Amino acid sequence: MDLQTLAENIRAGKIRALGKGITLIESKKAEHAQQADALLDMLLPYTGNTLRIGITGVPGVGKSTFIESFGSYLTERGHKVAVLAIDPSSQITGGSILGDKTRMEELSRDPNAFIRPSPAGDTLGGVARRTRETMLLCEAAGYDVVIVETVGVGQSETTVASMVDFFMLLQLATAGDELQGIKKGVMELADAIVINKADIDPMKTELARQQYLNALHILRPKSYNWQVPVQTVSALRHEGIEEVWEMLCEFRTTMDRTGERCENRRKQAVEWMWSMLMDDLKTLFLSNGQVASLLGEVEQAVILGSTTPSAASRRLLQTFRRYECVD
Repeated sequence: MDLQTLAENIRAGKIRALGKGITLIESKKAEHAQQADALLDMLLPYTGNTLRIGITGVPGVGKSTFIESFGSYLTERGHKVAVLAIDPSSQITGGSILGDKTRMEELSRDPNAFIRPSPAGDTLGGVARRTRETMLLCEAAGYDVVIVETVGVGQSETTVASMVDFFMLLQLATAGDELQGIKKGVMELADAIVINKADIDPMKTELARQQYLNALHILRPKSYNWQVPVQTVSALRHEGIEEVWEMLCEFRTTMDRTGERCENRRKQAVEWMWSMLMDDLKTLFLSNGQVASLLGEVEQAVILGSTTPSAASRRLLQTFRRYECVD
């Protein structure tokens, strides 16, 4: 693969090249890892001039409908929007439906929008294994707004907040006790709460908005420079979308003025480094021949109860240390 040509085509905004680059980045083949790193190094100087938005919410809240309405609003105003949609993977087969392009039919046909569905695989946090690198490729291709749609609210869902500038929590006003329907940790990380489907029951929507505002007052603020707003929208009717964008612009202006957005990105880069290091160490550990040959025996011993998981772990680590040093 001619990486220089691929990088130039990505910089030129060619969709096919961007897709190829992302496929290379997402590949788990060892021979592709070095090529992916080289491609990222070529494109890194052209990244960073974007607004990175993470969107999460309970299943059925209308994330895809909201993103399509919001993305179309932005492209109509001259923005280029990339949507990285993460689909849950089956814990049994490992497969994913990857149906986000079907759910965002209009936006998927927009020449100023790019939608990339990716399977979450075994990655926790509602994101795919290479979401961070994929964002960089989209930025290098000229997309000035990058949206990460997560698989849904869960205990490890907060990982997306560590890779975006703005973390949006979508909620419903018609789904029962709202404050019981989400995790406190997700609310603490949210930069805004947006109540969707406000047209169904306006009175209940307003009541839910007041409840969220009251709840936010007792939570520790994520940033002392930003007061988390609670807004209402009807993505299906395209109502409230303009106000959401105005709120995002205000957020970016505030965070840039105080230097907080730049500082957060520096911290995220360090977290990213440690995350990649842990992944690489796991790969290195499992690729060790002696560990691989011993693994089945140790797993069977744990299953039979003849050894404890902690003792089994130590035995594998000792084997790795002994033979890795020899190698």
